[in-house]
Amino acid sequence: MQRETAKTTVQALVGLTYLAMIAMNVLANALPINGRTTGGVSDSYQNLFAPAGLTFAIWGVIYLLLGAHVLYQFGLFHDAAVDDVAPFAGSASASSGIAPTRAALLQRVGVLFSLSSLANVAWILSWHYDLILMSTLLLATMLVLLILITRTILGARLSPRDRLFVRLPFSVYFGWITVATIANVTVWLVSIGWDGFGIAESTWAVAIVSVGAVIGTAVILRNRDIAYGLVLVWAYLGIWIKHTSATGFNGAHPAVIATALLGIAAFIAAGAIPILRGRARAA
Repeated sequence: MQRETAKTTVQALVGLTYLAMIAMNVLANALPINGRTTGGVSDSYQNLFAPAGLTFAIWGVIYLLLGAHVLYQFGLFHDAAVDDVAPFAGSASASSGIAPTRAALLQRVGVLFSLSSLANVAWILSWHYDLILMSTLLLATMLVLLILITRTILGARLSPRDRLFVRLPFSVYFGWITVATIANVTVWLVSIGWDGFGIAESTWAVAIVSVGAVIGTAVILRNRDIAYGLVLVWAYLGIWIKHTSATGFNGAHPAVIATALLGIAAFIAAGAIPILRGRARAA
């Protein structure tokens, strides 16, 4: 009875916070909040790390994938044959000797996801009202929550449906929030008028793009997460487009362009390693 109550509570929490997140993001641009769209706020803090506007279309993909996860939380698309299989190795209760079922995995992920959705709502409000430091802290909070979600998922034995409805949505979300957090920190530095210790802006941009590439490559290799890597490829492609297009920086910063391309190459190479190893084992 207690398990069913906990399951229902988490499902309600996941559904309500997801709807709140979607509603806030729609209102942010439909009203828009504080008279400015989300992209309009971004454009008011020009910096060399920001990608082209079309790159942000990935939010639509993220919200669709997260919507599919919410439905999975409510029991849709489940495989009854694996629902009672314990996904956490060695996690049986000491008192009962009974390992938690797949519902435990969804509940752990669901609580963290709900918190991230609330942080997303708060981020929209802080962003639209130019509370940039607050928005940076909220994005960092989302990043930490997604790291915890990812660790929970990687610590479980996943069925094919788990990989599709649990791992994939959060791999994509994690990938984008990784880039978004770096971008938000950059915007905050612009907002406080940081002069970069007198170092040229393009030099700092190369450093930031390089740091993002190192972090992203390390995560891809550690988690063997191709979906995460593809998101980073998309984000860095957006940076490349912004820097090479006539409506962007029109090639004014070749070092940033070259660094973005190197980052894309690193992400692709890191993502290819698990595929090549899998083929080698199969052979």
